[in-house]
Amino acid sequence: MSKAVPEGYRYGDPDLPPSPVTAQDLERLKASVLFDQADEEALRQAWEVLKGQVEDILDVWYGFVGSHEHLLAYFSTPEGQPISAYLDAVRPRFGKWIEDTCTRPYDATWLAYQEEIAVRHTPAKKNQTDHVDSVPNVSIRYLIAFIYPITATIRPFLSAGGHSEKQVDAMHQAWFKAVTLNVALWTRPYLTEGW
Repeated sequence: MSKAVPEGYRYGDPDLPPSPVTAQDLERLKASVLFDQADEEALRQAWEVLKGQVEDILDVWYGFVGSHEHLLAYFSTPEGQPISAYLDAVRPRFGKWIEDTCTRPYDATWLAYQEEIAVRHTPAKKNQTDHVDSVPNVSIRYLIAFIYPITATIRPFLSAGGHSEKQVDAMHQAWFKAVTLNVALWTRPYLTEGW
């Protein structure tokens, strides 16, 4: 994984508006998925295992998306032609998301970037970051459904660090909770008037 900041990656950008999700909302969401300090520690440990495997993880995820026409459609023209440049542009940001999920403090800066990711799945900002002509939004059902493959496929990578089964399970459960938390935040723009 390159150390360069990916094009369109805006974590920490002072020009990003704050998330409408408050710190109290976030604490309630964390409590709802049973996410606590132990999970934060398990995610830090997970990053130590995953950081050298990011490209391999992305290969698995991209293979999954590419093998399902209904998912690949979100990276394609409205006529259904995959946009290679779009897939290539998103990939390094997806890799940074793995790192951010494991290492960033879940605070106002993190919330602001989660909101930015969220709106990039909707007509408000989809296609703008990478200047592509693709479909106007990602269906919320696939954001939610994607929790499972993103969680299930990470476990073999977590197992590669030589940790005990108990430690791998703790990292995997923390990842599952974190992904669910991310997706819960990404659904917010879909729940506005008119959607």
